[in-house]
Formats: sequence, structure tokens, C-alpha cells
Amino acid sequence: MSETSSELKGTKVGVVASDKRDKTRKVVIDFRAPHPKYGKYVRGRTVLHVHDERNESHQGDVVEVAQCRPVSKTKRWRIVRVVEKRSQVG
Repeated sequence: MSETSSELKGTKVGVVASDKRDKTRKVVIDFRAPHPKYGKYVRGRTVLHVHDERNESHQGDVVEVAQCRPVSKTKRWRIVRVVEKRSQVG
């Protein structure tokens, strides 16, 4: 079995919700999963604190993140790449 060339194992794609801190981003990953008993799809979200060494992502950007060693008390993820920049409106 071979992986696709650009994807790392254990990466996730999410949207930057906050870029107010230096070198830290808050990334939200939305998902839908079936309810264990009733089968209806329910929405959920995961909020990750992500390390961004070069401050290259901003609020609204779609980013790919990967697990890494603990950088601080809450940061266990790092930004791999910015998948899509937010559209500049107005």
C-alpha cells in the first residue's frame, strides 16, 4: 500500500479561527459523524492549538496540520502548509 505523495500520515485539514497570538494559531476542524444509537448525522468540531513558526497563516485560511512533539502546554500540532488563502473582500 502506498500513500499519496503530498500527504503525510496523520495530517488534518482545518480553518484558522484565530491568529492573535505570536507563532500560535487556533485551527477548527469540522466533521459529521453518525450518532451511535440513532444513526442521524451530528456535527462536531475539534479545536487545535497549532504552532506556526513563520506566522504565515491568518484567520480564515485553510491549513494542513500534523502532529508533532509538545511545543507548549497546549500545542501538539504544527502547520505543514497553507492549502488556501482566505479571499480578500472589500
